[in-house]
Amino acid sequence: MEIIKKPILTEKASLLTEKLNRYAFKVDHRANKIQIKQAVEEMFGVTVVAVNTAVVAGKAKSRYTKAGFVSGRSPKYKKAIITVKDGETIDFYSTL
Repeated sequence: MEIIKKPILTEKASLLTEKLNRYAFKVDHRANKIQIKQAVEEMFGVTVVAVNTAVVAGKAKSRYTKAGFVSGRSPKYKKAIITVKDGETIDFYSTL
C-alpha cells in the first residue's frame, strides 16, 4: 500500500507551510495517523510533530456540452496535514 499519494500544492496549503510549518498530502484512505507519520519521516527525513487527517467529500460536477447535459462526481480523498519540527523543511521538487 502506497501511503503518500502526492502533496497538495494550493494557496491555502502554501500559507500553512509558510506560517505554521505544516504540509498537506493526499494519502491512502485506509492509512492511519501512525502509518502516515512513519511514511513521511522515512520519505523526507524529517521529524513529524503532529498529524491531522480529514476525508474530503467529492463534489457534484455538471456542465452543458454539445452532446447535452453531462453530470458526475469528483472522487473523495483523504488529506493529511503534517506538522514538522521547527527548523526542518520538506522540499517537494527534489524528492518527488
